[in-house]
Amino acid sequence: MTTAANSPDVSLDLRGTPCPINFVRTKLKLEQMTAGQLLEVWLDAGEPIEQVPDSLRMEGYEIEQIDQRADFFALQVRRSV
Repeated sequence: MTTAANSPDVSLDLRGTPCPINFVRTKLKLEQMTAGQLLEVWLDAGEPIEQVPDSLRMEGYEIEQIDQRADFFALQVRRSV
């Protein structure tokens, strides 16, 4: 994870989306993106932010940053090259 904020190429608001649907939607979006692009996903606290990053790592994706915002988390993940 980095501390500098990177500008995402694509954003996905999954607040209010339950597990595992939020992971499935994130993975589908990443598969539609060009290699090297950065996706920012907005996730709720609790199970979503605990499960989605781990699941993405297990699928081979690189988590670049997780920011805690006012009432959600912003997860940045890069599409594999």
